[in-house]
Amino acid sequence: MKTINKKPKINIVTLGCSKNTVDSEVLSGILSANGLDVHHQYEKDDYDSVIINTCGFINDAKEQSIDTILEYVKAKKQGLIKKIYVMGCLSQRYKNDLIKEIPDVDKYYGVNDLKDILKDFGIQNNYNSPRLLSTPKHYAYLKIAEGCNKKCSYCAIPLIRGRHISRPMESIIDEAKMLVDKGVKEILLISQDPTYYGMDLYKKQKITELAGKISDIKNLSWLRLHYNFPSDLPDSLLDLIKDRKNICKYIDIPLQHISDNILKSMKRGVTKQETYKLIEKIKNRLPEAAIRTTFIVGYPGETEENFQELKKFIKETRFDRLGVFTYSHEEGTYAGTLNDDVPEEIKQARAEEIMNIQQEISYQNNLKLIGQNIKVLFDKIEGDSYIGRTEFDSPDVDNEVILPLKSKKINIGEFSTVRIESVGAYDLFAK
Repeated sequence: MKTINKKPKINIVTLGCSKNTVDSEVLSGILSANGLDVHHQYEKDDYDSVIINTCGFINDAKEQSIDTILEYVKAKKQGLIKKIYVMGCLSQRYKNDLIKEIPDVDKYYGVNDLKDILKDFGIQNNYNSPRLLSTPKHYAYLKIAEGCNKKCSYCAIPLIRGRHISRPMESIIDEAKMLVDKGVKEILLISQDPTYYGMDLYKKQKITELAGKISDIKNLSWLRLHYNFPSDLPDSLLDLIKDRKNICKYIDIPLQHISDNILKSMKRGVTKQETYKLIEKIKNRLPEAAIRTTFIVGYPGETEENFQELKKFIKETRFDRLGVFTYSHEEGTYAGTLNDDVPEEIKQARAEEIMNIQQEISYQNNLKLIGQNIKVLFDKIEGDSYIGRTEFDSPDVDNEVILPLKSKKINIGEFSTVRIESVGAYDLFAK
């Protein structure tokens, strides 16, 4: 029997990137401050309402979002939940189609419809409530801007999220201080293009100044910067990362390809030669840093020669962390007007070949760590092991340190120094 006058129970399901995670946390913080019982869970039982924050970036993400919506529609028909609301990038981009194809959803919202969502939940004000974190309490993402001014040919984000809008520096720093005061030890700076931060508000790059001021916050152990655009990475930021002990020696810089003709068609604003020089500069200035990147295979016009050129670049550069996407043909983009001429099976085969190369590189790099004592931040317990990360690893996408539970007791969210005993391609086994 349900309790009379209990708080309405809301389940927020977040799909896609860390920017979506922050959006969900902002919404949940406001809902919670206004008397609702809010949860971040991928479950379908006994909720008054579910809010699905969708991703519409590439085909796989769109399919996952649609499948998730349909799962909750089924749960609604079974009486497990009362109402379904859909927000985020997929809803922004395909709202009319979704209304027609999945009418059982109670309402669809775009990416800028926060006030409308709150109004439908009976909330007229109190929009400044602190975020309700969905991450472990010791780390949090901090979004510094919305949208993007870059015109990468394959990317639909500017169509969905609009032009780049920097947050005022003071508000970002205030939020960072609040997070640290709540016990956050690691802040991960994110936006679609952090290197552009400040160009709209202050008429010049301010990412280095912003990172420096956040780094100054007392009791912040780690600051990690994500998604730095290669054509605009300032030398001053590399110098700051080198000089500050609490800024992770971790350079996340999506390169996407190396062939000049592909880079030009992608409208990336860099050449092959400039990319090689950039990597050389990073390695010279920060030889201890881990470099993370991503690539796209199967872009329109990518020949076998282009692919071999990319393989050669990866083998020569030996990136510490690497991810691969197969090209997704997106309507409304420049690349969407090109002939998607690389068959899907070839795209998948190329992606698999790249990851096989990277797996061996990662394993060889990890072998060098055997016998070393390394500082680790422990995130969670899985099965009979503690799971943690080094400063060279970001949550969910990079290497993990695995420590048996039978070892000395470790508090989740705390640092500990461990000795690496053995390694896999992406795992470090410690004691």
